[in-house]
Amino acid sequence: MKTIIVTGASSGIGRATAELFLSEGWTVGLLARSADKLLAMAQHNASAIPLVADVTDPDAVANAYTAFTRQTGRLDVLFNNAGIFAPGGTIDEIALEDWYGSVNVNLNGMFLCARAAFAAMRAQAPQGGRIINNGSIAAHVPRPNSVHYSATKHAITGLTRSLSLDGRSFGIACGQIDIGNARTPMVHGLVDEALAEGRDPDPTMDVGDAARSVLHMAELPLEANVQFMTVMATTMPYIGRG
Repeated sequence: MKTIIVTGASSGIGRATAELFLSEGWTVGLLARSADKLLAMAQHNASAIPLVADVTDPDAVANAYTAFTRQTGRLDVLFNNAGIFAPGGTIDEIALEDWYGSVNVNLNGMFLCARAAFAAMRAQAPQGGRIINNGSIAAHVPRPNSVHYSATKHAITGLTRSLSLDGRSFGIACGQIDIGNARTPMVHGLVDEALAEGRDPDPTMDVGDAARSVLHMAELPLEANVQFMTVMATTMPYIGRG
């Protein structure tokens, strides 16, 4: 039995990834705040384990991971995915609550989930596991008016590198997937915003392509690791930007 926790599992990339892993026979911990959505996803599927938690709440995260490992016996993979894209603007236009909220979910939340996964993987026998952090194209080059999002995603790259280094002694691999414009509710919102402003929206790709990329990373033996993967809509203005 292969086991994974997917954070932000109730929608978007997280949901698509969780559903793909379930179809591939994995036992999947579905971690998100929305109990109704998680219960609906888990209905009639004994391999789906709802874990209702806010990733910014240390106690809730710890309790969720403990509940999962008590039921499964171990944690093989974490897809550290939960994140938000707050209303954009130049730095002087972004509300402080949106800056703090972005840091709390996109950085603190991913830190807390990685911390809990690292501890579980270090303590289990056989020792080890894999953490896959969801970065973004914005971890390399920002889109306009997104200093809060871009800053947190750049920070995730530092988190990934540190975990990859510190995990070596415990058989814990860590990699990062940087996804460009998978068609999720968040991206649909950005497309609508561009159209409303008279701009051509960036190209998008099917969210299932992102999910399959995560599956590839997760299924590697622990002696191999995808350190960084970029998967994106082919004609996005990424190569050659800047």
